[in-house]
Amino acid sequence: MSDTFTIADKTFGSRLLIGSSGYPNNQVMMDAIEASGAEIVTVAIRRINVTGGGESVIDMIGDKYHILPNTAGCYTARDAVLTAQLAREAVESNWIKLEVIGDEETLYPDVEHLLAAADELVKDGFIVLPYCSDDPITCRKLADIGCAAVMPLGAPIGSGMGLRNPYNIEIIRDQVSVPVIVDAGIGTASDAAIALELGCDAILLNTAIAKARDPVAMATAMNYGVKAGRLAWQAGRIPRKLYAEASSPKAGMVGG
Repeated sequence: MSDTFTIADKTFGSRLLIGSSGYPNNQVMMDAIEASGAEIVTVAIRRINVTGGGESVIDMIGDKYHILPNTAGCYTARDAVLTAQLAREAVESNWIKLEVIGDEETLYPDVEHLLAAADELVKDGFIVLPYCSDDPITCRKLADIGCAAVMPLGAPIGSGMGLRNPYNIEIIRDQVSVPVIVDAGIGTASDAAIALELGCDAILLNTAIAKARDPVAMATAMNYGVKAGRLAWQAGRIPRKLYAEASSPKAGMVGG
């Protein structure tokens, strides 16, 4: 059964987006990306060599995967916009994962600068996927600006805490019409499954795979977790009940 999902004008078969930072070496990174089944790989544009001289991450993944440059390391709208424009020249793509961080301790998004940068980039023709807080109002504003998706955090970046506020994620899913991609906080495959069970369209993760004891095995587990969560959401879970309900029918029971 085909179960694709679409961002802007592109359709993808995998609902797992993966990062390219922090792996023990490039071969492990490539093996993990392949094991994850991901088709979209995000690359921090400020942390790679885009001026030539040696093989870059983009050279390694560019022909096989859809590159999603990101503005990691930006703390103001101005820095993020300039970085996005640099990425467009370097990667020859108008797609950008927009990150505008508020401080180094929490790595939470700075909503004021995020909204300003998103507005400017959308008007400049970018396909903007913003990393944002799990705030339904912020997500609605980003969708109204014209962002192609919203990417609420599940928990702080790199924390592995899973989804700390699944109720907000459900509200966001209900209130925006663009794809909802949970970004940050995923720690293991069951976290990935929960995000998809809530109706999210996809997840993006990096650290949970790159820093696992066996990144390739964890990438495989995440691949299964995403597929299991999506299938469970499509199947529809039973309602939660306070009291028991016998699974066997009472009709026809001896003495019934």
